[in-house]
Amino acid sequence: MSTPPLGLTLGDPAGIGPEICARLLAREDLPERPLVLGDPLVLARAAEQVGLSLEIEVLDEPTQTPEAGAVGVIAAGPEAIGVPVGQVSRRAGEAAFAAIRTGIELSLAGHLSGLVTAPIHKEAFAAAQVPYPGHTEMLADLSGTDADQVAMMLANDDIRTVLTSIHVPLSRAVTLVTRAAVLRTIRHAQQGAQALGIANPRVAVAGLNPHAGEGGLFGDEDAAEILPAIEDARREGIDASGPWPGDTVFMAARAGEFDIVVAQYHDQGLIPVKYLGLADGVNVTLGLPFVRTSPDHGTAFDIAGKGQADPASLHSALLMALRLRDAGTTGSG
Repeated sequence: MSTPPLGLTLGDPAGIGPEICARLLAREDLPERPLVLGDPLVLARAAEQVGLSLEIEVLDEPTQTPEAGAVGVIAAGPEAIGVPVGQVSRRAGEAAFAAIRTGIELSLAGHLSGLVTAPIHKEAFAAAQVPYPGHTEMLADLSGTDADQVAMMLANDDIRTVLTSIHVPLSRAVTLVTRAAVLRTIRHAQQGAQALGIANPRVAVAGLNPHAGEGGLFGDEDAAEILPAIEDARREGIDASGPWPGDTVFMAARAGEFDIVVAQYHDQGLIPVKYLGLADGVNVTLGLPFVRTSPDHGTAFDIAGKGQADPASLHSALLMALRLRDAGTTGSG
């Protein structure tokens, strides 16, 4: 049996998602073209805006194969061609959500081998009353996956990181740094690195407080919660170490001392990855029953519709999804 295609969601139709999707789909060096999920008119408009000629074929069923040279599209969700570009809107949030939900359903049914998702806008989701702060939480819930079994990994050519907490206020993120949560994240980090072909990954665990607590002078979470989790992980056979100061551990990882870093909260992990450049950064959701990746940037409303958006990170996300799929793993071990 042939392998089902990957799905590609257009993201928020008011952002750069449709544009970078059009640029990606026009590349002649793609190993394979994904099946697009979203409004075909939005994709056609984006292609026109960037001066590309895409042959778009709307498919009634995901099992259909588009004509040679054509881009297959499943018209998922409400029509979004009238959504104003560069602005938050309820209709844009509804369209983006519907495409992702369709992609999840088709992946669970075996019609897709995974998802690559273009950027969404969290305010548009809120305007559409979508009850999720981001992709990760939505993917877990709608796929029937326990939230504790799902984690976000950010990766580029230099460093990889997995987060203990994701889209929560910093004041709450601190309370989520518990022994059990950190141990789960260490396990995710090992599994994520193994999914990328690293058989025995060296997992560095970042501290929460400055200087990893400085012996309790700057907080006790590092000694009371993080260190015991590292010891638990080591008893399981995981090569985990730390807690290491958050301001230097990523430099050590980049220098080759570690294969992956456990970060304790969103910005601690994402700033180092994004600082090295958005072009190669990829977001991987670990623990799902299917592969899911996305580019490491947002909707960029300021340049949407201007033909300036770079599809490099989306291209990296597609290649990563193919790599994980063809390795026979969802990134969850």
